[in-house]
Amino acid sequence: MNGAGIFAGRTAIVTGGAHGIGLATAEAFRREGASVHIIDTRPGDWFVGDVGDPEALERFAAEVVRKSGRVDYLVNNTPPPMKGIDGCGWEDFSRAMAVGVTAPFYLTKLLLPHFAPGAAVVNISSSRDRMSQPQTESYTAAKGGITALTHAMAVSLAGRVRVNSISPGWIDTADSGITGADALQQPAARVGRPEDIAEAVLFLCSENAGFITGENLCIDGGMTRLMVYHGEHGWTYAPRREAE
Repeated sequence: MNGAGIFAGRTAIVTGGAHGIGLATAEAFRREGASVHIIDTRPGDWFVGDVGDPEALERFAAEVVRKSGRVDYLVNNTPPPMKGIDGCGWEDFSRAMAVGVTAPFYLTKLLLPHFAPGAAVVNISSSRDRMSQPQTESYTAAKGGITALTHAMAVSLAGRVRVNSISPGWIDTADSGITGADALQQPAARVGRPEDIAEAVLFLCSENAGFITGENLCIDGGMTRLMVYHGEHGWTYAPRREAE
């Protein structure tokens, strides 16, 4: 049963809410009194479905409306698959777009008539929307897409729903307690936790963020601000050799 909290009596939706950032976000909403609806492919006591399937999204949206009658907060969190240009085909890339960009757009559209006054959408992007590692094209393109989709929807839904996005950096979703160089390389001196993102989601959904829409918040421990050159920070550049 929901107790008192800043979101008491409100309804929140979290896609991919059965693990990682999604789970932490769902738990944070519940802590603050909201009723939470989850869609995830993992089996559990939530709506089991694939956000890449439009019919599943339609059934999920209908179930949310039937059970709650309104939507206050939508968190589009389900991550797209990551494949690189060497091994990623048309279907793989299209799947990433479907999960990472089309699904957030379509679910928002399905729920649009049911958003309550003061509603907010938060899209989970990634710091990869602005920087890359090799062989990450499908994931990176989808994250770039959802960041751009955010400001487009914010303009289209002006006065009805606020829409923002968060770009997490390295988040230890496995709670593996990462230490040493992997942690210390980050200006914040640690790897992120799912709760770091969940608390930011709650802020963006709260009245304290009532004048924020169309924005992207990068939460990455400062890594995208760190300039790295050969010979600095204990790092040396070793060019990759082409296969013989």
